[in-house]
Amino acid sequence: MTDTQAEQATPEQHPIQAAIAPGYRFDQAVVELGALMVDAETVTDTAIRIPLAMFNRHGLVAGATGTGKTKTLQVLAEQLSAAGVAVFAADIKGDLSGLGMPGEQSDKIVARAAGVGQQWQPTGFPVEFLALGGRGVGTPLRVTMSSFGPLLLSKVLGLNATQESSLGLVFHYADKAGLPLLDLADLRAVVQHLTSPEGKPELKELGGLSSATAGVILRELIAFADQGADAFFGEPEFDSADLLRIDTDGRGVISLLELPDLADRPAVFSTFLMWLLADLFHDLPEVGDLDKPKLVFFFDEAHLLFKDASKEFLAQIAQTVRLIRSKGVGVFFVTQSPTDVPDDVLAQLGSRVQHQLRAHTPNDAKALKQTVNTYPHPAYADLGQVLTSLGIGEAVVTVMSDKGAPTPVAWTRLRAPESLMAPADAAWMDARVSSSPLHARYADAIDRESAHEILAQRLEKGAEKAAEEKAKSADDGLEPHQREAEKLSKRRTPTQRKPEKDIVEKVVESGAFKDFMRTAAREIARGMFKTGRR
Repeated sequence: MTDTQAEQATPEQHPIQAAIAPGYRFDQAVVELGALMVDAETVTDTAIRIPLAMFNRHGLVAGATGTGKTKTLQVLAEQLSAAGVAVFAADIKGDLSGLGMPGEQSDKIVARAAGVGQQWQPTGFPVEFLALGGRGVGTPLRVTMSSFGPLLLSKVLGLNATQESSLGLVFHYADKAGLPLLDLADLRAVVQHLTSPEGKPELKELGGLSSATAGVILRELIAFADQGADAFFGEPEFDSADLLRIDTDGRGVISLLELPDLADRPAVFSTFLMWLLADLFHDLPEVGDLDKPKLVFFFDEAHLLFKDASKEFLAQIAQTVRLIRSKGVGVFFVTQSPTDVPDDVLAQLGSRVQHQLRAHTPNDAKALKQTVNTYPHPAYADLGQVLTSLGIGEAVVTVMSDKGAPTPVAWTRLRAPESLMAPADAAWMDARVSSSPLHARYADAIDRESAHEILAQRLEKGAEKAAEEKAKSADDGLEPHQREAEKLSKRRTPTQRKPEKDIVEKVVESGAFKDFMRTAAREIARGMFKTGRR
């Protein structure tokens, strides 16, 4: 339905429609969501939409499992791509891979589309498949440990504030000592070095690292690696600017990150997505308000990001979300309940698409009440009742208008996706990945010299020097007891006392002797913590 049709609404229209319709008339490019409903049976001809320029004011897609959140995400991604906006989304269940293939027409789809004023056409969109470290179908997406940083890693490992501070000290030391942290093995090697007899004095100047804290960090890193996290860290590091690509036909590329086995380590994936967002914030220039965003970032399973997060971590998220708008990036959090998102972040989300909420338990009822209280004054008598009675593919919507004010709350029947509403064919996906220009750049891992190798080389050099010293001392041909007797004899001779002292001083102060002692200490630590690369 066009705005002209909306202007021609008859005086007989429902009071709810009359109250809501003016709030969704915009004189700029929009993304269509669906049609206004005044009750469970009545769908009006009032179109509910979001101004394209307002997508960098962020948003929320929420609702219970099975209520249609994924299809809403698909509808938004399709129209953003068609408008020339790049999209990034985490594909938790594999359903979004169908965005690359035309949808399958059926009488049900055609009827639903017609009911909301949609001219449905089966359409596939340009997609790019990514996979964390190559786990799954897609171009491998990796990050170096240095880029990931101690704050995000602490969130993944579940460290407390003291342990997080100590981990930050390890990163600081590695940076100052010229020990590149590229993967998990590098970080483990540095922690072990700093807790060894040789490394403790180096770290003591920076504040020290207790053996207990180091032990916790090492145990968590080992468990992290055992769950396959080794594949996430390394080189070549993914350039987040590759998410902002536009296809040759002017449509935005939809980058889909496959997340298999999410239940194994859910915090890994959500925190990794936060790194991508932070990296974009760091690299992109300030552009202010644009007619359309450069990228819209859909953060699925967002509750995993905020669960058990420290105050410092939450503050970083809130700051990133608040400031990244000026970089031309919009962020949509996708989760089950608005209460999953901290207040400081929720307050910055201009658009909200709320699918059905359930109130089967006291906690559910409390969450429902809190959700209702966050909406502007609705035209519906009982918004709580509306939220619990929404059908699949229906949502309560409020967005930020082109004037920067929230639109009226609108019960909406959502449009149908025009791409395939199912996982894409596996053979087609494999062909798409192998032909991608990104695959040639990121497919093969690079293992250059880093902290683990540098520290290992020091061990080897120390061992070689110690062996040389041992060989030199054996070249005199004397038995050990004879050599000892000769030393005692020389000590009793006054004229030889000074030369003997000089020889002892030279041996003790020699670099070979010191390296030998360091090597022995390192070998003990190496045996205890098993730092060898797998």
